[in-house]
Amino acid sequence: MHSFYLQLLRVLTVTILTFLTQSLYVLPAKSQNLSSQVDSLDSRQQKEAKRLFNQGIDEYSSRQFQQALLTFQKALAIYQNIQSHSDVADTLRMLGKTYLYLANYPEALNLLNQALIIERTIGYKSNIRDTLNTLGAVYNNLSQYSQAIKFYHEALAINQALNDKEGTLSTLKNIADIYQSQSKYSEALKYYNQSLAISREIGNLKYLAFNFNGIGTVYYLTGNYYQALDYYQQSLVFAKTANNLEVQSASLNNIGLVYSRLGQYDTAIKYYQQTIEIQKRIGDKTGEGQTLHNVGFAFDEKKQYFQALSFYQQAVKVFRTIGRKSSLSNTLNNIGYTYQLLGQSSQALKYLEEALRIVQQTGDRRIEGNTLDSIGTVYKNRGKFPQALALYQQALAIRKEIGDRPGERITLANIGDVLIKQNQPQLAILFYKQSVNITESIRKDLRLLPNAQQKSYTNTIADTYRNLANLLLQQDRILEALQVLDLLKVQEIDDYLHNVRGNDITNRGVDVLPQEQQINRGFNDILTQQIQLGRKLAEFRKTPLDQRTTNQIEQIIELENKESEIIQEFLNFLKSPEVIRYIADINPTIRDHIVPLSTLTDSQRILQSLHERDENAVLLYPLISENSLELVVATSYTPPIHYKVDVKKQEINQAISDFSEALKDPSLDVKTPANKLYKWLIKPIEPGLAAAKAKTIIYAPDGQLRYIPLAALYDGKQWLVERFNTNYITALSFTRFDNQPLPELQILAGATTNRHIVNVGFASIDFKSLPFAGKEVENIAAIIPKTKTLIDEQFNQKQTIYSLRNYPFVHLATHANFVIGQPEESFILLGDGNIIRMPEIQTLQIKADLVVLSACNTGIGGINNGNGAEILGFGYQMQNAGAKATIASLWPVDDGGTQILMNTFYALLHQGNISKTEALRQAQVIMITGDFKLIGSQQDRVILQSTRNTISPNVVNNLSHPHYWAPFFLIGNGL
Repeated sequence: MHSFYLQLLRVLTVTILTFLTQSLYVLPAKSQNLSSQVDSLDSRQQKEAKRLFNQGIDEYSSRQFQQALLTFQKALAIYQNIQSHSDVADTLRMLGKTYLYLANYPEALNLLNQALIIERTIGYKSNIRDTLNTLGAVYNNLSQYSQAIKFYHEALAINQALNDKEGTLSTLKNIADIYQSQSKYSEALKYYNQSLAISREIGNLKYLAFNFNGIGTVYYLTGNYYQALDYYQQSLVFAKTANNLEVQSASLNNIGLVYSRLGQYDTAIKYYQQTIEIQKRIGDKTGEGQTLHNVGFAFDEKKQYFQALSFYQQAVKVFRTIGRKSSLSNTLNNIGYTYQLLGQSSQALKYLEEALRIVQQTGDRRIEGNTLDSIGTVYKNRGKFPQALALYQQALAIRKEIGDRPGERITLANIGDVLIKQNQPQLAILFYKQSVNITESIRKDLRLLPNAQQKSYTNTIADTYRNLANLLLQQDRILEALQVLDLLKVQEIDDYLHNVRGNDITNRGVDVLPQEQQINRGFNDILTQQIQLGRKLAEFRKTPLDQRTTNQIEQIIELENKESEIIQEFLNFLKSPEVIRYIADINPTIRDHIVPLSTLTDSQRILQSLHERDENAVLLYPLISENSLELVVATSYTPPIHYKVDVKKQEINQAISDFSEALKDPSLDVKTPANKLYKWLIKPIEPGLAAAKAKTIIYAPDGQLRYIPLAALYDGKQWLVERFNTNYITALSFTRFDNQPLPELQILAGATTNRHIVNVGFASIDFKSLPFAGKEVENIAAIIPKTKTLIDEQFNQKQTIYSLRNYPFVHLATHANFVIGQPEESFILLGDGNIIRMPEIQTLQIKADLVVLSACNTGIGGINNGNGAEILGFGYQMQNAGAKATIASLWPVDDGGTQILMNTFYALLHQGNISKTEALRQAQVIMITGDFKLIGSQQDRVILQSTRNTISPNVVNNLSHPHYWAPFFLIGNGL
């Protein structure tokens, strides 16, 4: 189901982006003297042609495109008859522009190329430029970006030669639009800013609005939603000042898209409704249809499917009326998706197949590939696997042909899904691997999907990683599984933040075995045939059914028969003796000799270096499956080992929930759920821990396991913290366990003691006062002499950001808010009541060895409906900002209890010769035992004892309960 949803969103985004970045084209002036040959020709014909041309311009300007077509065609017939060549070229160009707006791209290209030939012969530079610009727009809509760029650059050169600044700024913006479509965001910004500079120079408010809108879209597509919102709102201001209703509607629509992306669908719908009002006023039927489509999408996201269908149907009515076939096929696809969600697969198929027939006539190969994939998913869900594979193969050929890498990875994963259903796990692994490796290559270049689709799309991507890891573990392919498990963590961070760039380790992707490479070669040979044949077939299908000649019909039938043969060849190949032989070769005995050493050394190299420093550690990667808990353990001296625990996901999540509730209430029995989770997570791996003489568990938790502390698991006699250090990581590939000694203890300590109400988006959050926070940082200053304290008003953005760059240890006793699924809404509260948002964190250049956030819930958003992605995202952002390690909390704690733990932690660090992880562990053990003898300094012990005396006896008497000592976890390099 996920993959079908994915295809919907991809198609939807194509629709939206046409509206987001749509270029405007300069209309020729109404004809005043359209021919130099008037004296020698029938003046009545000339006047009639001129009248018709001007009427066509009026109809085009008022968006009556179908009527404009008829009028321009009548004018063209007369001009051709009287051989008025320049007028013929003008009329051909206007016909081409009209077909462009109607999304009939083949006919637009035909007419525009005819116009260009005539204009080049005559030599009118301005007319050549206009036609080149329009050709660029057509190729942009066809996703043929290199062709579009070529025409735009030629137009730009003409504008510059003519010193036409209006034309120059328009073409610069068009080029920026292309680079944006290609996800080349820095190039797009460069051209938008050039166009913006000229707009400012000549005071062109309309293009100021256009360029702010375009820059906003770049930020939107790269996940910087608040910046996008700022630019869209500036665009709206300029559009209103210029009284340009078209740009106003575009800006309002795009503001709606941002709010939709932020999950604020009701607000998005309000902006869409304002957009539709303007579009109706100016007669923008194309825009109205697209915005109705967007409203339908918002209702889909709200799971209000019948309302979604209502708006989609309204959009269909508009698109049918104006003949906008490309947009029509998008919306039909979405209707099919919605019916699939309602369990009406026959209705879904009906709309999807109509969408396919339409899109094959428009020549938009990208949308055709999307629709084929969607139909394939309907057949997959119906259990008709050969039909599904046939459709996926056609979709994959198209996506590979046009370079649609995001789409290609979707279809490869969908083929993997079908092969699992057909009990061909080894083949499914191959297709999943290809999908994952494309994802990593995209991440390498940070070429993101448009974020209107990001949430659902990335969920599907993470599912692919998870499915692949599961399959590899089932086949006892542990080395490869460990590689995938680490990449899964990276992908889950990207799910949350949408802007994660890969590194040298992730860029390698997943190793493909030699036998798998052989299978892939055979598959690609078949796919190449499909691509070549599909290209020819697509050209023939562009001709409408009622206009095809007998010869064309015969050739189409012949090509379709050949296509069926290639599809059958693909299906036969999957079951061929050759493939069976290669799969048989992938067995444990042979595989141990063919898995690349890189797979092994990434984890073992780190663990061996820690062993040399007497930091014996093991790496623990759990993976929660529907019916089991898979544990992968790596040590410094053996290859990774896989343990399978037979327990259902529902049982695990219930145990996590029970444990979480008990941890938050000291009056509850916490040992029973803690012991249950211990038996699942730790008991199976105890022999490996003992053999490795492990001191530290490097832990990469999965799903809701991220919401509970591993240190608080209970073996029946001891808490885990009494035996092992626990060091959380985002992903091994993102963590450097370097052998650098701790720097001198110089601490920046900030505290928020007062109550603050923070407005975020449309919500207000009331943060209670933290009366012990000020004393907490004052005690740190008493224990560590080189401490700078910032309390309340002093703890502001200017002072904090300046100081962050100069202290190796940062301690912030304040609130934070990390929101599930919305990193843009996540923040840290400062002492003066202002906030620092998550996206800003990675720009802070912290350069700290450790950052501690010691107030309540600083690490999480909530256990009820999350998967802990906000914890991964938080850790990644802090690491990316320069912090080697971060300590945060998993649930709200009395800040008096926090004060004791944090002050004890710093007293232990102050003694020296101790790692951050070990200092945290010892501080937690002291809380359990109440024995402060581990603190060597008498002065520090006095400070800690006096702190205990200021805290409620109810808290002091319960400090051994994990409610007080277990919420804090360290993520990053704590060793």
